[in-house]
Amino acid sequence: MSGNGSKSAAVRAKLNHPIIDTDGHTVEFTPVFFDYIKEVGGAGMVDRYKNAVSSRSNNRWMELSDAERRYTRATCPPWWARPAKNTLDRATASLPHLLYQRMDDLGLDFAVLYPTFGLTEPPRIDEEDVRRVACRALNTFHMEIYAPYADRMTPVAVIPVHTPREAIEELEYAVQKQGFKAAVISHVQRPVPKVLKEHPNVASQATYIDLLALDSEYDYDPFWAKCVELKVAVTTHATGQGWGSRRSVSNYMFNHIGHFGAAGEAFCKALFFGGVTRRFPNLNFAFLEGGVHWACGVFSDIVGHWKKRNAKAIHNLDPQSLDGELMRKLIDEHGNDRVKGKADEIVKWITQPQRRPKNLDDWAACRAEKLEDLRDLFIPNFYYGCEADDPMVAWAFNSKVNPMGVKFKAMMSSDIGHWDVTDMNEVVEEAHELVENHLITEEDFRDYTFANAAMLYGGMNPHFFKGTVCEAAVAKLLQSTSYHAAQGVSA
Repeated sequence: MSGNGSKSAAVRAKLNHPIIDTDGHTVEFTPVFFDYIKEVGGAGMVDRYKNAVSSRSNNRWMELSDAERRYTRATCPPWWARPAKNTLDRATASLPHLLYQRMDDLGLDFAVLYPTFGLTEPPRIDEEDVRRVACRALNTFHMEIYAPYADRMTPVAVIPVHTPREAIEELEYAVQKQGFKAAVISHVQRPVPKVLKEHPNVASQATYIDLLALDSEYDYDPFWAKCVELKVAVTTHATGQGWGSRRSVSNYMFNHIGHFGAAGEAFCKALFFGGVTRRFPNLNFAFLEGGVHWACGVFSDIVGHWKKRNAKAIHNLDPQSLDGELMRKLIDEHGNDRVKGKADEIVKWITQPQRRPKNLDDWAACRAEKLEDLRDLFIPNFYYGCEADDPMVAWAFNSKVNPMGVKFKAMMSSDIGHWDVTDMNEVVEEAHELVENHLITEEDFRDYTFANAAMLYGGMNPHFFKGTVCEAAVAKLLQSTSYHAAQGVSA
């Protein structure tokens, strides 16, 4: 299994830096996972877990008729989402020893590995005791099977975040008791309080997405503080499938395209406008598998919106600032007879007193007072996982296009183990096509495949890569002047 005949291996051989995969996947063996649930929560917990997972209409999609799918608006799932014909790849995603043997052929030095069903099922179970048992069992499962191979790969802990208390407790256990260095969280879907109170029988159909950082039911600052204390970067691999218009009952491609980006964008904006990056300037966040193009667009929009709707500029829009006399004069000069006859009524209508929000400044929480604040609160803290075949990665490194000449911290995320990687051996090869097609430079490629990942984890935890094959390279990077320059915001 350790030959060196792949093109990905050839790409790696020419580089003077490691390649870090920031988002590979382990595909869990479900029967084995059930054994861990039984060990953590008792024999009866397995059935409770199965019932909790199967109760969601989307999970029963294949059992429903076409009419029932339309009636319930059940979001079309992927049907088959893992390799099958490529049995070697399927086994590799589930067997750490096999992945370990193949790492050189894949052109990878180190991989951060995320669950598959573990991303969406255990942390989103409504019953707290079942949810916490399932997450604890999943984390125990993954740490036990991947611990022997810690020099080249590490699993992430799944942290349930329905409340800050449960999130803190599981994070402490995962880091301090189990030895995890990385963690993943997701959004929380909650029932609309009014519907839950007045129509509890349909509350599950009337929900909203709690993004934890803005307009949440809870103050998650204690959890962010705990992440800083434990030196754990916050990563998200959330799904936006089924959100709003992204909900087809019949077409999975319609649902899938853009769904990770939508979830990343929502959480990213919540962190920014909720002031989390202001209050926790040393906490890194990563939005995985959604690419980086959406972030480039969001930051450009933030800059444009701030110019026209910052705390001072918004008063240009205050109806009370209207010059009523001038408006009447202009109506008299340019309006038709019908308009002229309503001049006084029109002015009164425009300038009528309005109930104003308590705070008109949408930038208050992040305390953005100048353009440089927008840059400093957005660029340094955020990292973006991008699949190897995504040509839009080039946008992240185009400082000529991005506002204020910034570059975004894009990272290579293989997504090995899932349907959109038909051959694991081709991932690094595909990523390097960005250089071969002159979309990014070799220096950009170094940042994309190594430096940004090293900064995401090593910047918060200098010991993250201790004992790994990347230890020396990461240490050299973190001590370099280029690293310290990258912690600023200038390109």
